[in-house]
Amino acid sequence: MAKSKSNKNKVSYISVPSQIINSLSASSLQSLLTSPKKSCSRSKARYLSLLTKYRSPSFWVFFLLLFGILGMLKLGFNLNTLIPYSPYPCATSQFHALVSSNGYLKSHMSIASNENGQKAEVFDSFSHSLPLILKEKEEEPKSESNSDKAISDFWKQPDGLGYRPCLDFTRDYQKASVVTVKDRTKYLMVVVAGGLNQQRNQIVDAVVIARILGAALVVPILQVNVIWGDESEFSDIFDMEHFKKVLANDVRIVSSLPSTHIMTRPVEEKRTPLHVSPSWIRSRYLKRIKREGVLLLRGLDSRLSKDLPSDLQKLRCKVAFHALRFAPPILGIGNKLAERMRSKGPYLALHLRMEKDVWVRTGCLPGLSHEYDEIVNSERIQRPELLTARSNMTYHERKLAGLCPLNAVEVTRLLKALGAPKDARIYWAGGEPLGGREALLPLTREFSHFYNKEDLALPGELEPFAKRASVMAAIDYIVSENSDVFMPSHGGNMGHALQGQRAYAGHKKYITPDKRHMLPYFLDSSLPEVEFNRIIKELHSDSLGQPDIRISKVGRDVTKYPIPECMCSDSHAHPHL
Repeated sequence: MAKSKSNKNKVSYISVPSQIINSLSASSLQSLLTSPKKSCSRSKARYLSLLTKYRSPSFWVFFLLLFGILGMLKLGFNLNTLIPYSPYPCATSQFHALVSSNGYLKSHMSIASNENGQKAEVFDSFSHSLPLILKEKEEEPKSESNSDKAISDFWKQPDGLGYRPCLDFTRDYQKASVVTVKDRTKYLMVVVAGGLNQQRNQIVDAVVIARILGAALVVPILQVNVIWGDESEFSDIFDMEHFKKVLANDVRIVSSLPSTHIMTRPVEEKRTPLHVSPSWIRSRYLKRIKREGVLLLRGLDSRLSKDLPSDLQKLRCKVAFHALRFAPPILGIGNKLAERMRSKGPYLALHLRMEKDVWVRTGCLPGLSHEYDEIVNSERIQRPELLTARSNMTYHERKLAGLCPLNAVEVTRLLKALGAPKDARIYWAGGEPLGGREALLPLTREFSHFYNKEDLALPGELEPFAKRASVMAAIDYIVSENSDVFMPSHGGNMGHALQGQRAYAGHKKYITPDKRHMLPYFLDSSLPEVEFNRIIKELHSDSLGQPDIRISKVGRDVTKYPIPECMCSDSHAHPHL
């Protein structure tokens, strides 16, 4: 027991380094020695208070709500790197499977085929590949360089100078319209020939001639095309009811001759001279149509003068730009293909005139190889009637005069010089080129995103229009009309029609190759590329679809140059239909 007591009163010591002792103040040591229990009790009380708060249900509800809000904000800021924009937002699992090697969605551009030729489903999936998307993000330019500016300039539209459609007919014209549309005694029948755009031109003139004679127009008859064997009728290509409705106040359009005239033998005129005036038409045909009741005209191509009174010029524009609308099935497929081209941004439409008959008719050579040149020369010798160009000129003379179509090499160099980006999406319209797809290799090597209607169409979409050249040409016309930039490789009816159509639509960019002035520079191999590009751009600075007043181009078609008769710069201008 004595030992126990002595141990109880014994003091214990703890060895502490002198550095620690020196670092502590006297007050700190005193608090440690005198009030350890009080310090522990305060800590315990604080702990119990926090524990009670955390057990409260309202605290956990608030915590979960805050966490959810922060999570959603985080996901929202990062969403664009995880899921690309899609018109099919519910299908987001297999994006990589639908991306072609050129980086464009197959669902818009084409359909993959399996080994049996069966087409895979397009719209069943959309996105999957995060690495691909992140790579695209990394490749986005941080700032606009000189090359980027040139690319953006290529898609830049010309200044339309405020010109808008302006079809205000005079009071005299409107008064005469009341009498014209009520007439039931005179009927004009026309047979139009040639390709689609030749037929369009003749239909426009047929309406104007009917107006000059004060006659009703029977829906034009489309002559069977001997070259392509197309047996399409007017209503197969054009919206006939729309045609009648738009022109109801100008010329009465009927589907067929009425019973009162159906047995009438029409007066047929086959030899209308070129560029005749309204007074010539009245003096030649008016008495005959009044006497017989029916007049039949054939071969109207370029028969009516291009220089007409203002009201008749406006009527031309009204027919070309408002009344002649393609039939709904054609319009539907054409707009679908245009939407697929536009699915990744702006696109360029090229009208390539590289078919065999084009080389034969123009007296030019394709420049592919000696073999193909011989094919063209042989065809021209066997069928000299096909040669529509000047027969007294050699091929080289025609070439330097700008009378030959551009081949694929020349089109490629021209586009590059004008600043077309390598990733430009290009739609090419036209028939199969002489030499097949190999003839297009210079273009496809430089511009990999190169499509025609067959490339864009889904399985079976073009089948209803097979072997109907005029309908296929109409589809090309629609996709070209909707493009951001259009360029023909050679003049022609389609190029002229689209030039006027794009001007009337607000002067959408239309590149007119200045072949006569640029070809000498193409032949100069010593010219540095930078200098070549500068010269070509300068040559074409005024050939990009800017407003071009027809007054300075006497004899030119108003449907190609709609200013000033059909367009005006008044801010209040509007089509008066």
